[in-house]
Amino acid sequence: MPSAADLLLVNGNVLTMDLVRPRARAVAVAGGRIVGVYDGKPDISGTNAVDLKGATLIPGFHDAHNHLIGFGLTLTEVDLRVASLDELYQRVAGRARETPAGEWVVGSGYDQTKTGGHPHRAALDAIAPGRRVWLKHTSGHMCVVNSLVLADLGIGDSAPRIDGGRVATDDAGRPTGLLEERAQELVGELTRPYPLATLADAVVSAGQQYLKEGITSVTEAGVGGGWIGHSPVELAAYQTAREQGRLYIRVELMVISDALHSLGAHPGDGMDLGLDLGLRTGFGDDWLRLGPMKIFTDGSLIGRTAAMSAPFAGQRDNSGYLQADAAELTATIVAAHRAGWRVAAHAIGDRAIDLALDAFEAAAARYPKPDPRHRIEHFAVARPDQVIRASELKVVAVPQGRFATELGDGMMAAIGPRRRSWLYRQRSLLEAGLVLPGSSDRPVVAGAPLLGIHDMVSRRTASGAPYNAGEAITADQALRAYTYGSAYASKAEHLKGSIEPGKLADFAVLSEDPTAVGSDRIAGLQVLATVVDGEIRYDAGLT
Repeated sequence: MPSAADLLLVNGNVLTMDLVRPRARAVAVAGGRIVGVYDGKPDISGTNAVDLKGATLIPGFHDAHNHLIGFGLTLTEVDLRVASLDELYQRVAGRARETPAGEWVVGSGYDQTKTGGHPHRAALDAIAPGRRVWLKHTSGHMCVVNSLVLADLGIGDSAPRIDGGRVATDDAGRPTGLLEERAQELVGELTRPYPLATLADAVVSAGQQYLKEGITSVTEAGVGGGWIGHSPVELAAYQTAREQGRLYIRVELMVISDALHSLGAHPGDGMDLGLDLGLRTGFGDDWLRLGPMKIFTDGSLIGRTAAMSAPFAGQRDNSGYLQADAAELTATIVAAHRAGWRVAAHAIGDRAIDLALDAFEAAAARYPKPDPRHRIEHFAVARPDQVIRASELKVVAVPQGRFATELGDGMMAAIGPRRRSWLYRQRSLLEAGLVLPGSSDRPVVAGAPLLGIHDMVSRRTASGAPYNAGEAITADQALRAYTYGSAYASKAEHLKGSIEPGKLADFAVLSEDPTAVGSDRIAGLQVLATVVDGEIRYDAGLT
């Protein structure tokens, strides 16, 4: 115990997430770590004492699945979260008028289930003549481009075949401009790599917003390659921001499977697949660390590209598809496991979830490891037997609570009434003994954790319809998910996720206790301050 604390937070309603001492009144911090938790007045002096005046102190929020750079970039793009194609075209036309001929008009966030359909290349040609137009779907799993971009890609009046993706066509076989899944990599060939300075600025812009929302840690869900990456040296953007003193929150990076390659290591090392120098999960420090390998097994639910065992509602010939051959996906997962990577498998449809669970089981059987802590990102349409298997394999399922409000209506329409009880489970996971993390998949939806917690409790869509309401959980459980649960998903619960001596001094201060107010008020609570590494990084009037 140091002789004095750097920071004392007193007279607070402290929700510790520590099952032994769930509540306290004060916390002492020194050297970026928690050195004391008190039920009354601290027995240590402090150079900076902050009177919380009854406000609620919690561990800093941790978003277990988000796209930090992707969100930062959207802050400079046309906001396409609109309710009609007419409004979307108006916004694109407005940006086109400000854009020089030959340059790019980039927009993001549209949802065809809300606009009534996807944008069409012909309409984009008319409203943005001479400009290259690239509009990203809110799911991130598809985009629309205009004819000028298609011409750049060498796509004329017929569509090329893309493994793990699709160039959509009209009834006459002519491309409409819609590119699904891995077909988006074609656009990447024109736009990537992004300059490191641009990516570092995106890290900074996103981090500033996250602090306002009480977020102190995030897991970035895919860097370094594939259609989701922005540069083969993407990690350097985070390092640059840190060197500039502008990395405001702690970041765990998922490395996209496309970035891994054969290493030529000694056969006995078991490192047939990985990054140069043998870098793998765990490399880094408490601010910036390599996390799991991220692999896409399938696509999107509202985009109806997820791999399902039965067709989507109203589409007898569409059960979605895998992103690659099943044997190839399995081999990559097993090889990464063997080489020491935790694996995060994106799996939306139940057929894709089966593949991921089978691969994890095969990896554990062939190359046993203590607590590999593999993950299934989204675990979106999960049958009851898959919940049981995930529990038996000790796989972390990572659903997104906020999807209920923003995407729920479209998701329920996609799968029909029979499978709605499988959608984005929460309660079932907890009852099966799994640890539930909290995450947003931002910028797919709004990422403020209080919004996510609200939706985890309320389970209502934008239209007010119940969204698999049997999976609703309590505010206590949702708050624990966004703190301890996400730390557990990162295999970092020994460092963060609860307020205990020895852990990192990362906190959020809320205007009220989210576990004590009505569920309809959770989303409106105010973040008064955010503390990272024992320093107040955001202050909305607390001090």
